[in-house]
Amino acid sequence: MRRLLLRTLGALVVIVIALVAFVYARSELALRKTWKIDEAALAVPGGADAVTRGEHVAITRGCTDCHDKDLGGRVMMEVPAIGRMAGPNLTHGAGGLPADFSDADFEHAIRHGFKPDGRAILFMPTRDFAALSDADTADLIAYVKSRPPVDRALAPSYIGPVGRMLFAFGQLPMLEARLIDQHAPHVARIENAATVEFGSYLARACTGCHGQHFSGGPIPGVPPDFPIPANITPDAATGIGAYAKEDFYRVFREGKKRDGSAVNTFMPWQAMGQFTDTELDALWAYLRTVPALPKGQR
Repeated sequence: MRRLLLRTLGALVVIVIALVAFVYARSELALRKTWKIDEAALAVPGGADAVTRGEHVAITRGCTDCHDKDLGGRVMMEVPAIGRMAGPNLTHGAGGLPADFSDADFEHAIRHGFKPDGRAILFMPTRDFAALSDADTADLIAYVKSRPPVDRALAPSYIGPVGRMLFAFGQLPMLEARLIDQHAPHVARIENAATVEFGSYLARACTGCHGQHFSGGPIPGVPPDFPIPANITPDAATGIGAYAKEDFYRVFREGKKRDGSAVNTFMPWQAMGQFTDTELDALWAYLRTVPALPKGQR
């Protein structure tokens, strides 16, 4: 009996060691992968108009949520077993970007999700930005470059052992550079109009929290006490199928749900509330066209 028990324990130890080795090797291979993109450099405009347009993109697309309002960076999550999610300092202050960080480096980080050395940026929501137009990307870069230096040194993001395991089994999208077509063409600009097409373009900023299918549910890999994003598909039972356009506007303009209760502050309604009426009309038009799904289908 004792011999059988020892053999069983020995087998379990071997299995655990093999699992740890698999998880580490799979995650480390992904972390070390590099990309190189050969594409025409963006013409980043100067002047106040470009900076103003870029600021609008930065706020409504969530850049200032992750990197803070001054773009000096902030820690959004730190659970040692899972990892640290930190939006780095994007200014040229102490702890920020190096002086030689180029326009191409910015573009690669924003639309491709990788650093100057070609490695993927940990936890960067690349799928939200991969389809950003040339014009919006260039204006966004102009805005970031215009910001005054902020002296703020943050410990970098990292992935913990549980985070590595979740990643290895497809439960934590920590490297979204792997999930996009790195060679997909980009549109020069998109018409700012109350159309489904423009709404679809804007809605990419919603996918990081609400999922690629907009039906919400728990965000993979985050601690269990994280707020659960809502279903924003037209599902009548758990989504926004019963919302009128006025109800939709109220979410962004007042931070109130249809029943009058407050929207959870995890939802950056104040930032997205800076969408123009045309942008909200387009977003509303698009979300009415997506398939109605029960909550949690991501």
